[in-house]
Amino acid sequence: MPMPWFLLSLALGRSPVVLSLERLEGLQDAARCSPGLSCHLWDGDVVCLPGSIVSAPGPVLVPTSLQTELVRRCYQETDCDLCVRVAVHLAVHGHWEKPEDEEKLGRAADPEPEEPRNASLQAQVVLSFQAYPTARCVLLEVQVPAALVQPGQSVGSVVFDCFEAALGTEVQIWSYTQPRYQKELNLTRQLPDCRGLEVQDSIQSCRALPWLSVTADGDNVHLVLDVSEEQSFGLSLYWNQTGPQTIPLNQTDIVPCLCVQAWPLEPDSVRTSICPFTEDPRAHRNLWRAARLQLLPPRGWRLDAPCSLHAQATLCWQAPGRGPCQPLVPPLPRENVTVNMALEFPLLKGHPNLCVQQVSSWEKLQLQECLWADSLGPLKDDMLLVEARGPQDNRSFCALEPSGCTPLLSRASTRAARLGEQLLQDLHSGQCLQLWDDDLGALWACPMDKYIHQRWVLVWLACLLFAAALFLLFLLKKDHVKGWLRLLKEDIRAGAAARGRAALLLYSADDAGFERLVGALASALCQVPLRVAVDLWSRRELSAQGPLAWFHAQRRRTVQEGGLVVLIFSPGAVALCREWLQDAGPAPGAHGPHDAFAASLSCVLPDFLQGRAPGRYVGAYFDGLLHADAVPALFRAVPVFPLPSQLPAFLGSLQGPRGPRPGRLGERAEQVARALQPALDSCLRPPGTAGMGRGMGPEAGDRT
Repeated sequence: MPMPWFLLSLALGRSPVVLSLERLEGLQDAARCSPGLSCHLWDGDVVCLPGSIVSAPGPVLVPTSLQTELVRRCYQETDCDLCVRVAVHLAVHGHWEKPEDEEKLGRAADPEPEEPRNASLQAQVVLSFQAYPTARCVLLEVQVPAALVQPGQSVGSVVFDCFEAALGTEVQIWSYTQPRYQKELNLTRQLPDCRGLEVQDSIQSCRALPWLSVTADGDNVHLVLDVSEEQSFGLSLYWNQTGPQTIPLNQTDIVPCLCVQAWPLEPDSVRTSICPFTEDPRAHRNLWRAARLQLLPPRGWRLDAPCSLHAQATLCWQAPGRGPCQPLVPPLPRENVTVNMALEFPLLKGHPNLCVQQVSSWEKLQLQECLWADSLGPLKDDMLLVEARGPQDNRSFCALEPSGCTPLLSRASTRAARLGEQLLQDLHSGQCLQLWDDDLGALWACPMDKYIHQRWVLVWLACLLFAAALFLLFLLKKDHVKGWLRLLKEDIRAGAAARGRAALLLYSADDAGFERLVGALASALCQVPLRVAVDLWSRRELSAQGPLAWFHAQRRRTVQEGGLVVLIFSPGAVALCREWLQDAGPAPGAHGPHDAFAASLSCVLPDFLQGRAPGRYVGAYFDGLLHADAVPALFRAVPVFPLPSQLPAFLGSLQGPRGPRPGRLGERAEQVARALQPALDSCLRPPGTAGMGRGMGPEAGDRT
């Protein structure tokens, strides 16, 4: 199984858009303002002391928002650092206080503003920057002319260049004024790594890093590591978590070279590494399953695998539909395989029936692939002729068959022996393809199509005569044939529609008798036919997944396939529903480990409360076991059928609008009623009079 996307995302993050960064020269920090403002950057850093919030004596400048931008601070052409530029947007906060006598008399303020209201505003803005292991604070003095002082209005911004930070780190920025008139602004940003920036040639740390990327090929996901040939590297896929953790590993992802490395997220921490699967048989089996053979034109091939393999490769001949791949005669020498390295075939030509076998020393596992099948088409019904060369130019021929290499001019009862002379004529006339040649012999592939065509001529003539007879019969009995075809079409359509509907049965396991009754209903619905899922047949899956996970999976599959979820109400089910509707929930441990009904109510109830139930759910209860009024009113938003009295309507709802005709539906309802009646009678008997419970037969097994 290929490594899932989310695991690579944890290690590498999303593939970012590559950004080109502005270049700043020199070491000095700088500040600049919007037009109309004046600003000054204090020399050196200051101490970060926000202090308490105080009341504004009148209009004051306060920061309203922060923006960041990445730039490069360069000392030489190829020696730069990543730097964070911060822009602080400012606004006027507060109003001038009115004199007390004006407030008492209700007079309007003097249209001529007093002297203090003509004054410009000045503020000391602090920027605090933290990015492990760096922390800085700078002070910016900003002055706004009186013409721009409008309470509640933005006056512009001041930009600081810049705070240096490491690639891939998280930075935190705060801004406030001294004194502080409001809560400080804060901003947190995750800086990109080298992959997302055009900095590989200018930032030294990026030039030394291995460059990682993720590519997808269908369902396969590949992690591509770009390093120089002489560079050694280590690779860890890790979970960034806190506290003790149990990390689940997919069994199919375990291979012998999979190692685990763990370390605390602290400077210069010691890393613990283990490679626990080196001798694990399951890991070696997974490695062979993950290995792939790849054809490299014209005659090269390569074994791709995530780990090294101790294996040998040999060529064999695979006849279509005729058993295992047969080793070539004479055998070509076996070759030791090096993973991910190109190798050459000792062949003149390729052929779809030529396959490569990999034989492992670990449990003799084999990998076989017919590499030319993609480029040259499917397997052909060709005969492989083996030419053996002896002294004085003596030559003999045999044909490779499942029973061995059959001499062409022999009296054996095989196909090659019967066609021996014709095959030799084809070989001498140049109709056969030479695959291999050396001093000891050669291999030839001779096509058998023309001999197969001769055999099938009579068969085709018989088929044509039969078709002509059917056509004549159709002309003579046209009306009867049309009626028969119409009935056949309806039956096929109804059967396909029924088989296409899925039904998920949910019930409360009140007692063993009620479980047998539900099992009888499920078995009868399978004969309708419907595709039925019920927890009674899925005990192993319930034990492995848990009732809630099992219900989620079955409900999603049923809804996606256009099926219905059937809620079977009983006294126990009604009691559970009332507990949930009263916000009480079921008592822990009150139900068995396989009770999917109790576990599913947390998902079923929201569907009914939010109006999503119609078209997805139907209800049912058994006559004599529950009264119709006992079904909670919430669940009557969907059809609720008493069984078996309303079986035809129940089956019609399950099979949908494309179900069978009413007559056929009535017959199926009678069949289901007959199957239900014994189990229903057993449930209706007074306690102590029923016989010993019997198993449900094959239907009670694990059916899903």
